[in-house]
Amino acid sequence: MRAGRARPLRAADMKKDVRILLVGEPRVGKTSLIMSLVSEEFPEEVPPRAEEITIPADVTPERVPTHIVDYSEAEQSDEQLHQEISQANVICIVYAVNNKHSIDKVTSRWIPLINERTDKDSRLPLILVGNKSDLVEYSSMETILPIMNQYTEIETCVECSAKNLKNISELFYYAQKAVLHPTGPLYCPEEKERICFNTPLAPQALEDVKNVVRKHISDGVADSGLTLKGFLFLHTLFIQRGRHETTWTVLRRFGYDDDLDLTPEYLFPLLKIPPDCTTELNHHAYLFLQSTFDKHDLDRDCALSPDELKDLFKVFPYIPWGPDVNNTVCTNERGWITYQGFLSQWTLTTYLDVQRCLEYLGYLGYSILTEQESQASAITVTRDKKIDLQKKQTQRNVFRCNVIGVKNCGKSGVLQALLGRNLSRQKKIRDDHKSYYAINTVYVYGQEKYLLLHDISESEFLTEAEIICDVVCLVYDVSNPKSFEYCARIFKQHFMDSRIPCLIIAAKSDLHEVKQEYSISPADFCRKHKMPPPQAFTCNTADAPSKDIFVKLTTMAMYPEDQYRDRLSRDMGHTDRIENLRKIWVFLKTALHVTQADLKSSTFWLRASFGATVFAVLGFAMYKALLKQR
Repeated sequence: MRAGRARPLRAADMKKDVRILLVGEPRVGKTSLIMSLVSEEFPEEVPPRAEEITIPADVTPERVPTHIVDYSEAEQSDEQLHQEISQANVICIVYAVNNKHSIDKVTSRWIPLINERTDKDSRLPLILVGNKSDLVEYSSMETILPIMNQYTEIETCVECSAKNLKNISELFYYAQKAVLHPTGPLYCPEEKERICFNTPLAPQALEDVKNVVRKHISDGVADSGLTLKGFLFLHTLFIQRGRHETTWTVLRRFGYDDDLDLTPEYLFPLLKIPPDCTTELNHHAYLFLQSTFDKHDLDRDCALSPDELKDLFKVFPYIPWGPDVNNTVCTNERGWITYQGFLSQWTLTTYLDVQRCLEYLGYLGYSILTEQESQASAITVTRDKKIDLQKKQTQRNVFRCNVIGVKNCGKSGVLQALLGRNLSRQKKIRDDHKSYYAINTVYVYGQEKYLLLHDISESEFLTEAEIICDVVCLVYDVSNPKSFEYCARIFKQHFMDSRIPCLIIAAKSDLHEVKQEYSISPADFCRKHKMPPPQAFTCNTADAPSKDIFVKLTTMAMYPEDQYRDRLSRDMGHTDRIENLRKIWVFLKTALHVTQADLKSSTFWLRASFGATVFAVLGFAMYKALLKQR
């Protein structure tokens, strides 16, 4: 007979073979068990120790090569025993059912010895083997069960007989199974709960399965399918009946290893990213993330509370977002991440660290739930930026802007302003929760794009990683006479001859402006280098700060090289031209205004003739002006 139980231990990685070690007191029948298995008959003469035996994969139930190792106290030293323990995948502690001394040694010697030689977090599964059952008419289980309850690393107990071959094959099958289909990661005996993730059942067995579940649990089936509670009950039943392999087959099908960790192959599918290309989420990924957000936004306030966010991350082995995320993306007034902020953070992660994004999507089950081959199907790899410059257009949706300036010049204010936060809200941010990134959506010519701001720390020379971006924002403090000099120097060192457009921001424009200690003024510097004029900016406002500079930065990033500046210059003069055209139109209306008296006047036709000429000339001018605007 046998008794099974669970153990809270970590199993090794997926095994290519199994190594079984037999230990126990002298003369309990270890060697006889091995020889009876191999020869299928009880040996008349038994050597002190059997040689290591390898059973080929094709003759084992699990199709895995199995090595069986004997231990002899008479022939081997303690050091050799310790080495064998360290190499084993499972250990069978053999005792004689008719020998109380050998049973006592299970707990007084063998289990402590094995535990001392193994890592506490990855203890070996143990099988208790009661040999010589042919010599008694009673079972040792009454004595063994308390031992099993005391030591959770014991996988199962088998009573057998080497002499009459009782349970010999079963013994080694259970040992092999304890390695390949361990109970511990699946089942907690104290709480009688299954501790793995939800996965679907084979369709052909569903009807039988539902009937079994209905019989034992009232709310296990709903809408002709299994509920989570029913699914977990079913696999608990499998485990309690020793059908561990059924549960493991399901888990391994969906990427779990023997530790119930998702395998690297599943979490990090191959994704090739050529140089000068970026990574973005595609439409299908955003739809998946939208449904994920909606599922966990229980109060439907379009924001995730700390508890809702914690619930979302339950399937993660760690909490992936720190408190800085709340200052990287949009939040509501309570500081909770909004729907827009949620998508923005995923967009940021995809852009900066696509491997981490693949990992996160793996934990959320993206490929399973969307029926895709892997999470890589959620990613768009953009084309080389050189092609965008050649074609003078881009297909990208995420643009990176490096924000550069001396310390305390107002860079943090620029980042937080992108998220709609004025100075009073910014003052509430804790120093240890500050972020060097900010990301939000910006509309440019009716298109929604993501602008990613990166605060670059002040230094004499920028690294290559700090230079690479789509647009540069050079920030100086109008109230600090020394702040512009750094912007000018960095521009000349790194960007003057580059193809990266730059915009200069005159921050803290609500303060008194002082003359900058530089050879020329910021305005003259911009004219000299054919840049847009300095943009006045402040976040010391009653409402959310103006987003004009973010639209300008995104526009500059979207359109290649010279078109950046030309298009921006046209946009900046657009208002003036419209106003001039309006004045011309008013003038024409005034000049040609007629009354009933005019119709009778002898000079009317002369005025009309002159007016028609003016209309023709100015109308053509207006037409040309409108064409240029297009």
